[in-house]
Order: sequence, then C-alpha cells, then structure tokens
Amino acid sequence: MGGQDTLVGRNPRGFDLNGSFSMTMIRRYFRTGNIYFTTHVTHDRVPILVDNFDLLWTSIQGTLEEGLDGLKAWVVLPDHCHFLIDPGSGNLSGMMRRVKLSFSARYRKRIGMVKGRIWQFRFWDHIIRDTTDMNRHIDYIHYNPVKHGLVLDPLAYRYSSFQKFFGAGYYSQGWGIRETMTFGGLYGE
Repeated sequence: MGGQDTLVGRNPRGFDLNGSFSMTMIRRYFRTGNIYFTTHVTHDRVPILVDNFDLLWTSIQGTLEEGLDGLKAWVVLPDHCHFLIDPGSGNLSGMMRRVKLSFSARYRKRIGMVKGRIWQFRFWDHIIRDTTDMNRHIDYIHYNPVKHGLVLDPLAYRYSSFQKFFGAGYYSQGWGIRETMTFGGLYGE
C-alpha cells in the first residue's frame, strides 16, 4: 500500500470559556490504497434505513468518487449500516458525510420533516490490515442480518452484497444458517 498519509483531527470535547461546545477529538488515519470497514448508526437507532433503502442507495451512488467499484461489501439494516469501502484517493470522512447529508435531505423531504437529526454523530471505522482481516469483515457484514434476527439465512436478505458474493462462488449454500457464528474484534455497533 503506497500513497500519501493524512491525519485528520478535531478539538477536544468540552465547553470553552465562551460556553461553546466542541466535539471530541477523533483522529482518522487516511492513506491512499487502504480499505476501510465503517459502521453508521441512525440517531436514537430509529429504524428508517430499510424502509428508505432507495434513498440511501441513491445517495451512495451519487457520492462515491470511485463509483460503486469502491464499495466492496455492504449491508443495510433498519437502524445501521456497514460498508467495506475503498475510497481511492478520496477523503473517507468527506464521502461518508456527503452520503449522510444526501440521505438526510432526501428522507426529510419524503416525510415532510423540516429539521432534526437523522444520524448519530460520526461513524466507526477500521482500517483493513490484510486479506484475513478483510475476509473476516466481509463475513461479519454478510452475517449481520442473521445476527440481528432479521432472517435465518443471509441469502434471504436483500439489503446486502451477500447475493453478489454468493453468485460469484465465495459462499456455499447454507453458509451462516447451520450454526451460530461469532467474530472476534470490534465492529462499531
């Protein structure tokens, strides 16, 4: 992996002497060529994403700088979503911000909402370190609807890239339904 390193940060959390509130310092490490696992959660975990999948997908398609080829694996659940994404030379935070802003505007328009939060602030991200790490995160993404009790078989869930991976032969019939699966590590839920 080559490329330019960038470290992005924010001010420490708290109130300053003028009473202004600032968010916690979060540092995201960007390097061209990295692939990232991300988790995005709706505000108060309101279950709006599946019912408005068309709006989210339109927002994703219109935002990804590298096109949908940059979206390696994904799942959308009612109150959160996971992406395995290669932002190319783009800024991951900026891309995710644009997806969320676009979806929020479209969703507010659909339901006649003038203002209000749609998403939790920020998102969880993890830099994929190697092929094993990537495969573990792809499996986690595809097992997520079963984990959350939405389906018994990941193949039955339509808001996921599982069908694409299954069709390409990466998964066998019955994967994820015969036994409870666990995954080590943190996933931002």
